[in-house]
Amino acid sequence: MKTRGSKTTKLKRRNEATAARRRGSSLIDLQEQLDQRTRELTEAQKHLAEALEQQTATAEVLRVISGSPSELQRIFDAILTNATRLCEANFGVLGLYEGDGVFRAVGRHNLPLLYARRIAERSKDWGFRPHPLTNIGRVAATKQVVHTVNYAEHPAYRAGDPIAVDAVELGGIRTMVTVPMLKENTLIGAIIIFRQQVKPFTEKQIALVQNFADQAVIAIENARLLNELRESLQQQTATADVLKVISSSPGELGPVFQAILENATRICEAKFGTLFRFDGNTFRVAAGVGTPPELAEFERRRGPFRPELGSSLERTVGTKQVVHIADDAAETVPSPPTRLAGARSIVAVPMLKDDVLIGAIAVFRQEVRPFTDKQIALLINFAAQAVIAIESAELLKQLRERTDQLEAQSQEVIELNQQLEQRVADQVGEIERMGRLRRFLPPQVADLIVASGTEKELESHRREITALFCDLRGFTGFSESSDPEDVMALLREYHAAIGKIIFTYGGTLERFAGDGVMVIFNDPVPVDNPALQAVKMALDMRMAISALIERWKELGHELGFGIGIAHGYATLGTVGFEGRFDYAAIGTVSNVASRLCDEAKPGQILIGPRVLMAVKEAVTVEPVGEFTLKGISRSMRVHNVLGVAPPKN
Repeated sequence: MKTRGSKTTKLKRRNEATAARRRGSSLIDLQEQLDQRTRELTEAQKHLAEALEQQTATAEVLRVISGSPSELQRIFDAILTNATRLCEANFGVLGLYEGDGVFRAVGRHNLPLLYARRIAERSKDWGFRPHPLTNIGRVAATKQVVHTVNYAEHPAYRAGDPIAVDAVELGGIRTMVTVPMLKENTLIGAIIIFRQQVKPFTEKQIALVQNFADQAVIAIENARLLNELRESLQQQTATADVLKVISSSPGELGPVFQAILENATRICEAKFGTLFRFDGNTFRVAAGVGTPPELAEFERRRGPFRPELGSSLERTVGTKQVVHIADDAAETVPSPPTRLAGARSIVAVPMLKDDVLIGAIAVFRQEVRPFTDKQIALLINFAAQAVIAIESAELLKQLRERTDQLEAQSQEVIELNQQLEQRVADQVGEIERMGRLRRFLPPQVADLIVASGTEKELESHRREITALFCDLRGFTGFSESSDPEDVMALLREYHAAIGKIIFTYGGTLERFAGDGVMVIFNDPVPVDNPALQAVKMALDMRMAISALIERWKELGHELGFGIGIAHGYATLGTVGFEGRFDYAAIGTVSNVASRLCDEAKPGQILIGPRVLMAVKEAVTVEPVGEFTLKGISRSMRVHNVLGVAPPKN
């Protein structure tokens, strides 16, 4: 039988054990709570550290943007360095979108050497057009983030796309994320970061790259606005500089031209430039900036000149439009600035006064780098300023001359005005008379009649003249097989080309019928050596028409051009009836010129013995044999003109 004391002892022990268990359980709970709190604090510290690191990186990028807003390369490098570091990537690329599916990498961080070399070999300046299956290709199409966990299993790599193959095999790329850079939903570029192990990026990391992409877009926009502001300020400063020179040197064009050209070459990033004046026939250098010595010496010795066929100035004369040549060295005939000074990219801007060409501004670069639309617009503005300066100088000159006249002849103003009114009336009468005469007479005949005040020159008279006849080889066949519109268009082009040359050399256009043209020299205006004048004109005609023949050949028209020149006496005067007269030359000399033209092969200028005697010292010729011409009883020794004789030492 148990005693009461033993029962009490057992109960006491049981209570003590229960209490001990309760104390142990409480300690365990407290430890678990402590551990949980420690883990939460650690996680919070980690997030705080990450946030602090991200804020520090963002602040660093913003500091670079604010400190160097126009230095995009520094900004791109800072963005890419922080993006790859914070996202635990191995390397990265920042590319700008240039349109038409083309990207150009402007920022690169820590790229593997072999991978970087391969990309550089594949595309100049890192420009490339990605395959649509690639991540960057998908970004261009969707403007959305593209995240690839394992690029070695990507469809573009399996399809054998070279860019994807290089990325996997040379770059060791596995996980990559491509984030678009957008401005108002317009693709500006993309940031791509890479890992060389299969490890997906977290949503926070992708969001961080998106934040960096937004910063890159802001930096690009800031740089654009800053550049536009800088360009505008430069243009305003340049304009103010020119206006200051104009105001400080009224009537003195030299300093104005120099100021215009200095600003134009500097702002347009040109190596050198030239401002030309044009008198309707020839150019002359009015100002130059940075002209290389060899070219400057050439221009000094050349003096006034007619531009070479196909050159920028020649095109400007023909079109009165801006002529922009990306690479003059690639042209058929490079211009003197290219041959002598290494010019490559050229732009020539016309100086127009009431749609009349009075000059041109040409600027040159010694590398192939075409000028921008903004730079060309700036040159057009400078050309307008040059025209204003010329007009101001002319008006000032006229004003000074007029003032001097008024001061010296103040008592004769009324008489002078009366004389002026009479002169104007006389000129109006002469213009009306000239207009009537020009309707049916060559300009030289009409001018001579007006100058002499008599129409005696229209009467029949005999004079020694040189006659030139020219026409197109193969024109009859062409006209028979072509549409009338094509025939008329070709004739207009042909007549325009030779007509300009005829008037330049002072020839009298006796007649033209279709492709045949007769020109005479030494009547009605006397010429010292009419045969030499005719031969020189023929050489220019041959050069001008040869260029047209080459172009016609490209259109499928096989045409040639021949010329015959003869010298002798003819009877000249008007033929016709009231209301329609022609000025004609009748005689053997006209027939001989026509027959020689018939015998000329394409490109030949055939001359008779009398012409040869007059020009043999000035040109080189070759004999072509004895000809018996139709209507001419005796045979004639004929020569072909090759070109101008070289000067004798």
